[in-house]
Amino acid sequence: MIEVHAFATPNSVKVPIALEEMGLAYALKPVNVRQGEQKATAFVALNPNGKVPVLVDDGDGGRFVLTESAAILVYLAEKTGRLLPESGAARARVFEQLFFHASGLSPAFGNAGFFKRSSPEPQPIAEARFASEAERILGLLDAKLADQAFVAGDDFTIADIAHFGWLWRRQFPGLTLADRPNLSRWYDDVAARAAVQRAVARVEALVPAA
Repeated sequence: MIEVHAFATPNSVKVPIALEEMGLAYALKPVNVRQGEQKATAFVALNPNGKVPVLVDDGDGGRFVLTESAAILVYLAEKTGRLLPESGAARARVFEQLFFHASGLSPAFGNAGFFKRSSPEPQPIAEARFASEAERILGLLDAKLADQAFVAGDDFTIADIAHFGWLWRRQFPGLTLADRPNLSRWYDDVAARAAVQRAVARVEALVPAA
């Protein structure tokens, strides 16, 4: 059985989306990061870095615990043979986008949101720096999607799942898809997938009612 320790966060949602797309059964274990549950002793024992998501796979090979959303996506893709080309240039393009996500998109979006919403004191220079970088990245993706259906080519892959997480939560850093027609088309296509809708609904249900 697969367990996913997660919350309604950009990184968490990637894992249920992948699992739904791959047809794997899983149980969601809520970790309310708004209440600091990611710092609890039991959770830190799973991930000393104190971040969601965490995947626990109790398969035939024994208990396997994995952190970092991109690593989890690759693990699940290789486990199932789905959403990741086996070799060659097509596979490299998927990893190119995964690394671009981890080194560029995710830090820019996360930091833009932090300095806009969560910084103890206003930091206009930092906020402007990360917001402009996030906008630049949106422009890069929009240009890439002008002549291909998905971010790594013409097939839906785990690279699309990685990017979708932060685009789904783009309100946090105060970003929009306005004037990005290709990116808007891509987002709508991904959001319309049945597996994505199931995963998003399950993840949003982790948030306690107000």
